Amino acid sequence: MKKVLRLLLLFLFAFVAYESFLSMKDYPGSSEQVDYELNAETLPTELHPIVAENVEVLKQKTAAKGITIVITDEYRSFEEQDKLYDKGRRTPGRVVTHSEGGESYHNFGLAVDFALQLENGDVIWDIEYDGNGNGQSDWFEVAEIAKDLGFEWGGDWHRFKDYPHLQMDFGLTINDLQEGKRPKHSS
Repeated sequence: MKKVLRLLLLFLFAFVAYESFLSMKDYPGSSEQVDYELNAETLPTELHPIVAENVEVLKQKTAAKGITIVITDEYRSFEEQDKLYDKGRRTPGRVVTHSEGGESYHNFGLAVDFALQLENGDVIWDIEYDGNGNGQSDWFEVAEIAKDLGFEWGGDWHRFKDYPHLQMDFGLTINDLQEGKRPKHSS
């Protein structure tokens, strides 16, 4: 009987811990309570205004440190996402994404990709480059500034490092977005 009781208590503890985990509202990249609206009929066709505003702030803050960044990708349609997903799978090239159309924050106007721009105008994706000469990688300096602004950085991901990727999820998962939940336009 004691063994059954212990197993029952262990199961109950695991269940309560799992339910608590599922109900958490503090997702990575979001320190605020989820504030969303339901709009399943309309998909965004551009960057969310708060994301766009923070991208401009990021450009200003990095420029103040002697680092110029360019946004190489932002909003992406489902079709564009599918073409990227096909790279390294159905078409030549290396795999650049693990997300099909509708599975990326880019598809909902909540993500951008960046690169560094040199004084001569060349654009590079060198994560070791120290163009401002302060002994730190410019790329990682940009990532830290972006995280301070509320972006989640793909370089922090464990399974697939996506160093150019920055996103603001506003506490919404891809499933939430697929169900029509959208972050409000003001904070």
